[in-house]
Amino acid sequence: MLLIVNSSASSVTARGRVVITKALSADHDVTVAETSRRGHATRLAQGAAADGVEVVVVLGGDGTLNEAANGLAGTDTALAPLPGGSTNVFARTLGLPDDPIEATGVLLDALANGSVQRVGLGSVNGRHFLFNVGIGFDAAVVREVERRGSLKRWANHVLFGWAAFDTWLRRYDRTRPHFAVRVPGAATVDDALFTVCLNTDPYTFVGTRPFTLAPEATLDRGLAVVTLRTLDAVPLLGLVASALGSGAHLRRSRHVARAIDVDELTIEGYGPVPYQVDGDYLGDVEHLELRYEPEVLCLVIPR
Repeated sequence: MLLIVNSSASSVTARGRVVITKALSADHDVTVAETSRRGHATRLAQGAAADGVEVVVVLGGDGTLNEAANGLAGTDTALAPLPGGSTNVFARTLGLPDDPIEATGVLLDALANGSVQRVGLGSVNGRHFLFNVGIGFDAAVVREVERRGSLKRWANHVLFGWAAFDTWLRRYDRTRPHFAVRVPGAATVDDALFTVCLNTDPYTFVGTRPFTLAPEATLDRGLAVVTLRTLDAVPLLGLVASALGSGAHLRRSRHVARAIDVDELTIEGYGPVPYQVDGDYLGDVEHLELRYEPEVLCLVIPR
C-alpha cells in the first residue's frame, strides 16, 4: 500500500497523519509519500502501479485525489480516498465520513472485505475526472478562490460564497452566451453561460447539505450534462434553492438544459472560456472534448 499525503490540504494534521499511518500499517505493508507540487501525485501513483502496489490511499483534497486517479486509470492498482481537503466531494459522495481518522476505519473494513470495483470516469481533453468538470461561471469562481488559496484552510465556505458573489457581480459577463454545448443526438445549446458535466452527483456540498444537479449521475453509467442559460439573479436563486432541496424546479426549468447518459460532448467557446476539473482551475480554452470511459479505475468502495 502507498499512502500519498498532501500536508498542505485543509484537514491534514501531523497527528492525523501519524494515527492514519499506524492504523493502515497494522494489517498492510505501507509506504508513505508526500506531494510537493502540482502533478506530483500523478507521478507517485504511476510509479506505485508500475511497482505492483495493490492500493494507493490518498489523504488530501479532491485535487490530489484527481491527480492520483489519473496516474492509476487503466491499471489494476486500486484507489482509496481519505478526506483531507476542505470539501472532499468525492469521498463524501462515496459515503465516507468527513473525518479522515473515522474514514480510515471504514476504508480498512472495505479492504478486509474485498470491496473493490472497477468504475467509470469522465475525461476532458485527455484528463480524467472523478466527479465533475465545470465550464464557465463556476470555473471563474474557482479561479478567484485559488487566487486567495492561503485563506482556504480557515474560511473555506465563506471564501467560496464571497468569491461566487464577487464573480457574479463584476468578474463574469452575464449579458451574453459564452459557449455552445454539442451532444450527439441532442439539440445544440448555443446560449450557455455555465455547464457542469457530472460523473457523480452531488455537484458539491454546502456544509452537510448536498448540492444536487443530476441524481442520475453515477459511476456505472454515462455522464450527465447540466447547462444554465441565464445567470440573472431571480432565476439563479430559484435554481440554487432547488439544487439544495428536491431539485424538481431545476429539472423542469426553461433556463436549464439537461442531458443524461452522455458518452461524449463538445464545448465550443465564443473566445476563451474558464474550466475546472474536480475543483481545480485549469485555465481558459476555446475547445473541450469530454468523454465517458467505463470501468477504467479500480476503486475501494465503502460497504
